[in-house]
Amino acid sequence: MNFTVLAAYIIAIVVLIGTPGPIVALVINAASRHGFKYALITVLGSNLASLILLACAALIISGVIALDARSLQWISLLGCGFIAWLALHSLRSELAQRPSVKSAPLTPVKGRSGFLNGFFLGVSNPKDIVFFVAFFPQFISVTADIKLSLVVLTLVWMVADCVILLSYARLMRGRFFQRQQRTITLLSSVFLLLIAILGAAYTLSEG
Repeated sequence: MNFTVLAAYIIAIVVLIGTPGPIVALVINAASRHGFKYALITVLGSNLASLILLACAALIISGVIALDARSLQWISLLGCGFIAWLALHSLRSELAQRPSVKSAPLTPVKGRSGFLNGFFLGVSNPKDIVFFVAFFPQFISVTADIKLSLVVLTLVWMVADCVILLSYARLMRGRFFQRQQRTITLLSSVFLLLIAILGAAYTLSEG
């Protein structure tokens, strides 16, 4: 095991995963609206999606499957539509409530919907596969065996992904964040909507 390469990989993925994006925005939105338990279930859904994308990237690197650019484009557009729907649904629900001095109570929902939201949002961005295909080879020397390296890189990514996203969700349990619940929900919803619009524009421009 090359621990120098592994350390560099861990630093890189902590920065990448920790940088706010659609999944982070979704987790923050879920935690602010429905609480930590719902956010945890959402993270598990997105984690499963990450595992599928990572597995696809590993198979491509190994030469087992080929990449279809046209299919990726269509799935990306569907993913942007799903992100936009989530954002608009959250905005409509929040704006329908009358703001008050005290934070609104967390909305009880089925945990299953959180898991599916996290999964579909994660898996609806297939261009992450392209990123992983380009990213993994930089650290493939973490072990002497390429297959073992892919397994190690995948497992480390999964653990880091889960820990970082749950850290965001736990932040929402703080007193300050609870007081700003409505503002955070609105901002995260708007951020998701912008990501959907920009993502769709970028995907269409590449077509």
